[in-house]
Amino acid sequence: MIMDDRMEVWHGDITLLKVDAIVNAANNRLAGGGGVDGAIHRAAGADRLQEACRHIGYCETGQAVVTPGFALPARSIIHTVGPVWRGGNDGEPDQLRSCYSACMTLAVQVGARSIAFPAISCGVYGYPREEAVAIAVDEVERCLEVFLMIDRVVFACFDAGMAELYRAILGER
Repeated sequence: MIMDDRMEVWHGDITLLKVDAIVNAANNRLAGGGGVDGAIHRAAGADRLQEACRHIGYCETGQAVVTPGFALPARSIIHTVGPVWRGGNDGEPDQLRSCYSACMTLAVQVGARSIAFPAISCGVYGYPREEAVAIAVDEVERCLEVFLMIDRVVFACFDAGMAELYRAILGER
């Protein structure tokens, strides 16, 4: 499979990206938390985002829901709940794949032409980075074959090591 030129890697703060939608690596209760979830809540305006999330209430692991972007440059926040790593034999790869697919589907449904993903489940959820990045790239690439209206997918990496891992895996394609 040839790498799709609509995918790119960006090293920095996902909340600063000017894309139609950013993805939040959320918890099931959509309650805000640490890492990228906390950063997105703070940057979007925690009170308004928390109220929107309370209205939704809950998100299953592997699924996605959407809220407005509020104070972010992105007009939408797509919240997805990645799997907690339990060794890989508890459905984690399928759940992680589902996160990317659900986000891409929801992006199309809300009319987004550009979307930015963090490294879902790679923080406190403990997913092995190499496996997670391979799943992310593979699933986004598969979705781009169908969702031709999406012009740009950004893998937003908070640390340089993760950005290099994405670049390496994309370079192998």
